Amino acid sequence: MKKVGIDARLYNQTGVGTYIRNLLFYLDKNNDKNINYFVYLLKEDLPKVDFESKNIIKKEANFFWHSFSEQVFFLKTLLVDNLDLVHFTYFTFPILYPKKYVLTVHDLTPIFFKTGRASTRNVFVYHLKHFIFKNLFSISVKKALKIITPSKTVKNQLCFYFGNWIEKKIIPIYEGVDYYLLFEGKKIKDNLFFKKKFKNFFLYVGNFYPHKNVERLIRVFCRIKGDYKLILIGPADYFTKRLEDYRKKINDKRIFILKNITRKDLLWFYKNCLALIHPSLSEGFGLTLVEAAYFGKPIIASKIDTFEEMWGKNYLSFDPKNEEDIRKKIEYFLKKRPKFSYQKILQKYSFEKMTKETLKLYEELLKS
Repeated sequence: MKKVGIDARLYNQTGVGTYIRNLLFYLDKNNDKNINYFVYLLKEDLPKVDFESKNIIKKEANFFWHSFSEQVFFLKTLLVDNLDLVHFTYFTFPILYPKKYVLTVHDLTPIFFKTGRASTRNVFVYHLKHFIFKNLFSISVKKALKIITPSKTVKNQLCFYFGNWIEKKIIPIYEGVDYYLLFEGKKIKDNLFFKKKFKNFFLYVGNFYPHKNVERLIRVFCRIKGDYKLILIGPADYFTKRLEDYRKKINDKRIFILKNITRKDLLWFYKNCLALIHPSLSEGFGLTLVEAAYFGKPIIASKIDTFEEMWGKNYLSFDPKNEEDIRKKIEYFLKKRPKFSYQKILQKYSFEKMTKETLKLYEELLKS
């Protein structure tokens, strides 16, 4: 039997983790029984993942991304398993891996936008690491048999960055709504605590990296008059702590930062918000926009290529670098309450479709 490896070490992370969790969920339901799938997970995630399919095998790979152990010991693990094809679901993996692999490039944000932990790291060391990253990323892209992107925008960015020669190996495959939201979204009961505390609120969901532009959103929201709230939901990390410090300086008690909430609680916020606001400067897809649209919530978001590809004119767009434009669009929403129809658009976005297309790609590459 052929053997396909899937790098799932970021299973429990935001963004990429959602991609991996859904890929594995639908893999279990749609896989080729003549292929053995080796799923590589961190030790802490092994108990969280179960498969009904006997040909999906969990493997411990307790080698963190951007680490020496990843480059040496994860490489050794993959070589020992003697795989016919590996799907690296993130841009960091053993760069010396010599056999066939598919690479998912979620976005080029790390290339175009430095996250800049300069406040806690030596500036020279940071720039050196960024230089090394760009070179390793270039090598991994050039060696990949095929590259999966979540949008045509990311494909175009790769072609712009590397040249048009790369176009033939890039396959855009749209993502979708998290299976948990699809299956549990209609069952969720009202949360009396949240209902009492949070009314008339706008919602942002995601991490707080600098390119997400959330500090600018906070400044703008302070200028919005009325009894409205802004709920910012994200992970607990360095950038969240920095944003919390910034919010304290602003001292607007209508702005709340909620960390590491459960998916069940996230459902409540999607269902009860006035609208989703997403001010990002760069995105590869925009999972939270699709999730908000699934619950029928209006989208107020950046006028960037990815969002225009996904939504066309079916969202309220603003210049993410122009605070006055952001303010005007939020005030326009509050005054006019525009409605958007997302049903036809959402038919394009499905993690199950994504998984089937990905499995089809595996099969084609195994035959070649």
